[in-house]
Amino acid sequence: MNVNEPLAAAEAGWLPIREVARLTGVNPVTLRAWERRYGLIVPRRTAKGHRLYDDHQVERIHQVLAWLNRGAAVSQVKALLDAPRPLPVDQPSPWHEQREALLGALVQCDERALDERFNRAMAVYPPRTLCEQLLIPLLQMLEQRWQGQYGAQLERTFFFSWLRSKLGTRLYHHNRQQGGAPLLLLSLSGEPFEPGLWLGAWLVSSSDCPVEVLDWPVPAAELRLALEQIRPRALVAYSAQALEGTYLRLLPRLAEQAEVPLLLAGPATRLHQGELEGSRLQLAADPLELLDRLGALDLLGTSAR
Repeated sequence: MNVNEPLAAAEAGWLPIREVARLTGVNPVTLRAWERRYGLIVPRRTAKGHRLYDDHQVERIHQVLAWLNRGAAVSQVKALLDAPRPLPVDQPSPWHEQREALLGALVQCDERALDERFNRAMAVYPPRTLCEQLLIPLLQMLEQRWQGQYGAQLERTFFFSWLRSKLGTRLYHHNRQQGGAPLLLLSLSGEPFEPGLWLGAWLVSSSDCPVEVLDWPVPAAELRLALEQIRPRALVAYSAQALEGTYLRLLPRLAEQAEVPLLLAGPATRLHQGELEGSRLQLAADPLELLDRLGALDLLGTSAR
């Protein structure tokens, strides 16, 4: 193609990798890994080597995600997609093994092993799949494990410190590549670390949306100030605990008055669902629901609001 190659490709319906990542939620690094390692998606290449995808390949990416979410290993998916008839997943789910491997590294307080195993998973699975199949189930396992067990506080502190550092680093690098107003996520629970808050921030950040995280409570009287100073595209308040009365009264009023959407996320939504029914405050019980809610409000991506 000539110098107008990208324009000609766009007019013919071909999509660049960044647009495909936005449409599917699978980042470019993972798309390239699927191509090189597994031959799952083989895009067209321009004369300069840029990858281009058509609608059929975008649909195939969605099919890959569907198999991954059913528990198939990424190494199985090509055979499942290419079979004349749908094949059953005839191997054990990879997720149980991966969760056990992370648990083993955690018990040993082995940060390097945690990093290596998680980095390998991030190279071939998109963030949403990792949250849904690996991290959220692992956190549920850990909460049960830590009930009254000797050494539980050490494990909790070690794992949460590692996870915050890991996700915080991802957010930092994603934010450097994004523009526009950030999504503001803040904790109302008073805990030093809320995994659901940070998983939600990571998912949002991976959807090409800049994110500002305040993981220590902002006084209710200063929430309006936070909106004025940071000027976010939306505010997400997160709590895993019942809300104090002041927050419970203020958030619905603020949702009526603010120029941007307000959301309440975390287990607190289930505790207060009846009290908040009918308000303009949007509710999302977990990180995956939060991502879906923000997408439905058209708040993801660099161009939103």
